[in-house]
Amino acid sequence: MIHNVIDMTVEGSVGTPTLTTYIIDDAEMFLIRKRPLIIICPGGGYNHLSDREGELLALQYLSMGFHAAVLRYSVTPAVYPTPLSELAKAMATVRKHVDEWHIEENKILVQGSSAGGHLAGLLGCYWNKEWLAEQIAEGNKELLRPNGLILSYPVITSGEFAHRGSFDMLIGEAADTQRREKLLEELSLEKQVTEDTPPTFIWHTYEDGAVPAENSLLFVQALRRKNIPVEFHLYPKGGHGLGLGTELTCSSSGKEIRPEINTWIHMAETFIRNL
Repeated sequence: MIHNVIDMTVEGSVGTPTLTTYIIDDAEMFLIRKRPLIIICPGGGYNHLSDREGELLALQYLSMGFHAAVLRYSVTPAVYPTPLSELAKAMATVRKHVDEWHIEENKILVQGSSAGGHLAGLLGCYWNKEWLAEQIAEGNKELLRPNGLILSYPVITSGEFAHRGSFDMLIGEAADTQRREKLLEELSLEKQVTEDTPPTFIWHTYEDGAVPAENSLLFVQALRRKNIPVEFHLYPKGGHGLGLGTELTCSSSGKEIRPEINTWIHMAETFIRNL
């Protein structure tokens, strides 16, 4: 396995953001020479990073025969667009290593949970922005393109159903009222979907009291309006932050054990293979 920890520092980074790779090596020993790769963005409300939504998901993808990489991006006091720039740098890094790491270049996806889902969605909506390409990829937008998104109970909207804490952390306290309102509009992802947003797999729970399911519903509607392929699953039971729904990704409280929602990772596998 190629298990590297790569510095993803950009202007505005806090601490040292990193991309940790989980690359199945020795391709010559396998019938499959190239594999999809999933960049994983843990959640945490842009306040911290949830370890339950990082490496443990990477290991699941490895067991399916996929490569994975976990991005530990900057959180508060870092503010937008720093986390997006770090994710864009991670995508560019992966694309620059497609041959060395035996990656199927048309199947490089971003997985995000909760606020990490918002970050993944940001790249899905903003990857072709001139300013981002100039900052990260010397103007080469294609280096930043995700081929698909996998979103678990994502933060999407800054409107009625917003998870206010995530937006407060991402915008920061220093923004004046006018700039804050402008950023809230830019960061409300249901308003930013374009024809270039990639196909998306998305799931949520009906009982999520922290990030209401309307977040996913609004994004699905926006994708539909732009004729972007989308697969959506709404589970009737379970709160926020379930991860895989099993003991593997459960906190010490045990409240996140919902084996019935573990089906999402297997459906996501099919989604990836069919891209």
